Amino acid sequence: MTQEKDVTPLPGAMGLVVGLGFLIAAVHFFVQAIAREAPLTLLTLALPCLLLAVLSLVGLFTVQPNQGVVLILFGSYVGSVKRSGWWWTNPFNIRKKISLRARNLNGQVIKVNDNHGNPVEIAAVVVWRVRDTAQAVFDVDDYERYVNVQSETAVRHLASQYPYDEYETDSISLRGSTDKVSEFLRQELTERLKQAGVEVQEARLSHLAYAPEIAAAMLQRQQAAAIIAARQRIVDGAVGMVEMALKRLNESNVVDLDEERKAAMVSNLLVVLCGDHAATPVVNAGTLHTG
Repeated sequence: MTQEKDVTPLPGAMGLVVGLGFLIAAVHFFVQAIAREAPLTLLTLALPCLLLAVLSLVGLFTVQPNQGVVLILFGSYVGSVKRSGWWWTNPFNIRKKISLRARNLNGQVIKVNDNHGNPVEIAAVVVWRVRDTAQAVFDVDDYERYVNVQSETAVRHLASQYPYDEYETDSISLRGSTDKVSEFLRQELTERLKQAGVEVQEARLSHLAYAPEIAAAMLQRQQAAAIIAARQRIVDGAVGMVEMALKRLNESNVVDLDEERKAAMVSNLLVVLCGDHAATPVVNAGTLHTG
């Protein structure tokens, strides 16, 4: 694995001065050679100075904020320049510019089976940036394509690890645990993209739905599960309210209820508390006992 080396080239102003100096010297020798009609002087002095002036000026380059430049000399890694400014380096150095700014990857919607085998459609948005310029250039063939492929692979793997939804238990699901799932995705992408010198700043699911072929059936299942869960919550609350009512009546000695009346009271309270519609009061003018 290639390790990044920070280098600081010479200031660009120095390179400009040297290049202009060689250029002025080349013009001077050229004028003298023409005036004296000495072509040998032109070849031995003017042309080398002109060549050095061109090479000096070719070595000038700029680095913008949040940009890195990788320097390569005859196939060998020289170093990386991350400080913004105007610089001068060996004209034979190959300079590869890499943006260090944050980038957004809006992944395509892909179809994959979740942990329960249900086909779902899923997509993610990844915010990433290049952290190590040397690894991005030398350790992978194309770091941008590498990020795209590894992001899709991570999303597929994540979707297969968890169910789309989970009503019966409090386990992690794609729809019910969005923050945890997004953090798991970020961690997995960080590990996968480490080789390319890429840092993942944020990863979140941007699309999540059942596949069209089972969407209607799963919607009915979700509705049924939601109704059951709501009914269970209502029954639990109603039983607690009945227990509290019987306890308060017993402690206050407001009325003395036998087991039959307690059963009738419990039945009436549960009907009132658990019913779908408002209860209609019925005035009982008689008694619960027949004799």
